[in-house]
Amino acid sequence: MTRERSRRRLRRRDRNALIAASLAALSMTASGCVVVHGEREMLPATTRAEAAKALQRFTDAYNKADKAYDSSLDADYVTGALADIDSARLKAGHANSPAGNANHTSLKLTDAKFTIPKKAGWPRWFVADAKGNKGGSARWLLVFTRSDLGRPWQVAFLTLVAPGAVPEFKKDKDGWAEAVPADATGQAVPPGELSRDYAGYLKNGGKTFADGRYTSVWRADREKQAQKPGLVRQYIDEPLTHDDYAPLALRTTDGGAMVFFASHHYEKRTAAPGTSVSVPNKDVQALTKGEVKQSLTLEFVSNEVALDPAGSGPVSVVGRVLGLTAAQGE
Repeated sequence: MTRERSRRRLRRRDRNALIAASLAALSMTASGCVVVHGEREMLPATTRAEAAKALQRFTDAYNKADKAYDSSLDADYVTGALADIDSARLKAGHANSPAGNANHTSLKLTDAKFTIPKKAGWPRWFVADAKGNKGGSARWLLVFTRSDLGRPWQVAFLTLVAPGAVPEFKKDKDGWAEAVPADATGQAVPPGELSRDYAGYLKNGGKTFADGRYTSVWRADREKQAQKPGLVRQYIDEPLTHDDYAPLALRTTDGGAMVFFASHHYEKRTAAPGTSVSVPNKDVQALTKGEVKQSLTLEFVSNEVALDPAGSGPVSVVGRVLGLTAAQGE
C-alpha cells in the first residue's frame, strides 16, 4: 500500500508539473512572447499594449537624440535604413552645433494605429501608423522589428505618406494581420525583388512602377540635372536587402501587399576642367571625407513603401525618406 501511495503521489506531481508548464506556455503566448516552438508557431508579433509602449520608447529616445545631436541616445531603438539616415543626420548636426540642436522641437505622434502580423519565426515585426506634428499632414509609418526576446523593438523603416494612402490590411477574426513572404509569387513583383527592380527602374525605366514623385518624376529630374554647363552628374542605384534592410510586407484586403524596402544611391558631381565643385551646405561638408576639388560623390540610403498589386500591374511607390549618409571629395 505504501508503494501504491508513492506511485499515486508521483503521478499527481508529474500531472501538476505538466499543467503548470502548459499554463506558463499559454501565458507567454497570450502576451505575444515566443517561448515554445516559436520558430514554428503562428503567433502575433506582440500585443497592442506592448506596441504602444515601443512607439513611446522610440519617440522619447528620438527626441533626446535630436535635442542633443547625439546618436548614442537612440542607437538602441533604430536599425537598418533608418539607423543609417538618423545617425548621419545627428553626426552632421553635432559637427555644426556641438552644444546641441537649438532648433529642436519634440516629435509628437498621435492617433496611432498598430498593424501586427501573425507569423512564425523571427524577426518579429509590426507597423505603427501615426499622425505627426512634423511633415505637414502626412502620416508617419514606422516598422518595428526585433530578432529575439532579449532585444528592444527597433524602427527599421520610417516613411511619410499622404493621408488616405494607407490601404486596408487583411486581418483574421482576432484582428491580427498577415505577413507576405519575400518570395510570394502572387504579387506583381515578389516583395524580396522590389529593391532590385527599383534600382533597375531608376537606371533604365520601364513599366514595373507606376508614374509618380518617386519614380518617373525622379528619373526626369535626374535627366535634367545630368548635363549642365560646367557640371556633370552621374548616378548609381543599388538594391539593399540584407539583414535589417530586408523588405517586409503586409497583405491588403484586395489581395495585394504593402511593402517596405530600402535602396542605396550614389550621385557623383564632376566639374569641368578649370572649375571646382561647390559643397551644397554645412551638413554635407560635415559628412565629407577628402578635399573637394574636381568631384564630389554623395552617398544616400533610402527607405520606401510601395503598393504591390496582386497578379499583375504597376507597383506604386507611395512614400520615401531619403537621407545623405556620407560624401567623398576628390
